[in-house]
Amino acid sequence: MALADRIQEFLQRLSPVTRGTLLTELERLEICGAEIPGAAPVLEKLRAEFRKDGSTQIRVSNPSRYFFAPLEPLLIDADPEHANSGRISRGSLAPIWEWISRDLLPTMARDYIKEINDLIASDNQRGARKAAATFQVKVVKSLENTIGSPDAATQTRAKLAAYTTARSAYDDLVKMLAVIRAQEALAKFNEGLPDRIAKFDDAQVAKIASLLDAFAKKNAEVLPFALTLVARRLKTPWELIRLATKAAPSKNASDIAATPYAITVTMVLDRLDNRRTTLRVALKNNRVLVAKEILTEIYDTEYALRVRIDRLDESEWGQRLDRLIDAIATLVALEISRFPEKIGHVLGSRSLRSHQSLSGRLTYLAWKGRDALAEGAAFCRKLVRAA
Repeated sequence: MALADRIQEFLQRLSPVTRGTLLTELERLEICGAEIPGAAPVLEKLRAEFRKDGSTQIRVSNPSRYFFAPLEPLLIDADPEHANSGRISRGSLAPIWEWISRDLLPTMARDYIKEINDLIASDNQRGARKAAATFQVKVVKSLENTIGSPDAATQTRAKLAAYTTARSAYDDLVKMLAVIRAQEALAKFNEGLPDRIAKFDDAQVAKIASLLDAFAKKNAEVLPFALTLVARRLKTPWELIRLATKAAPSKNASDIAATPYAITVTMVLDRLDNRRTTLRVALKNNRVLVAKEILTEIYDTEYALRVRIDRLDESEWGQRLDRLIDAIATLVALEISRFPEKIGHVLGSRSLRSHQSLSGRLTYLAWKGRDALAEGAAFCRKLVRAA
């Protein structure tokens, strides 16, 4: 029997959900740079099955898609092993669903799947959403007992390991629990946001901060997810840090770290880490123009962080940023080294670092000058009040 036929026979023995999980796992390992002998033909077969519509991600089955609907705005297509504050890896959904339907609540899950499939077949969308909401309540109650103690959490991690090697699946399960509990509050907050935020200026920052302050009073646990909903509206993702820098008495990293929105800096660094992975994949597949766009965004984000936050190098944020930029520089250097020295490489162009131009340096001075004026004005106001 030919190898292709044996692979096809093996895959057909697996359930569709299991095949989808296998594809997710193989692609996760591929993104991480792992070399898996013999994986190429398996990936080809699985991608042909799940990517018929040209999508870049497998579609989970309808019952689980309805169940995970509250998570949709918070999902990220990235390496699940990376830190993703306020985000949930899409790759974790398939193994979590497998665990729920096979180990956590197998009988209830079977009943739910039958009920919702019947509702979908009759085009009863309202009924399907209601059935999903009912099952969510059952899962939440069960999870509260299942991961309510260290021993129970350890057992849950071990169970999840049967469906994925990603250690972050448990963390995403905990995030899922928090989001489903607060789904109504998050949905209401989301509806109150503008469709797009083209300019995140002081007035807009103050308006969004007011909405976030009101939300956090009752939903502090899920504030990072509310921040993700804000980030989705921004034209420039790094601008999310303005919620923290605006709230701080100075631009020093220590003062920014003490604000309620300090996590926005961490979230921007998380995105930078994911862009590093995306850059590596683009270079591996010789998509140089895509890599150029990614690298430009990386450099712009690095520049913004270093300009907007003083004494950054003395903080954990600065140390993490240095590690990320060093890793990115290594990727770029390896790519450039593939070409003779006399041949310029687009990724080695100084134009990618626009802040090194005269215009960029003037912008830097303008930002620093504005910050100094603002801090000086604040200090004067403080003296007046004390007088």
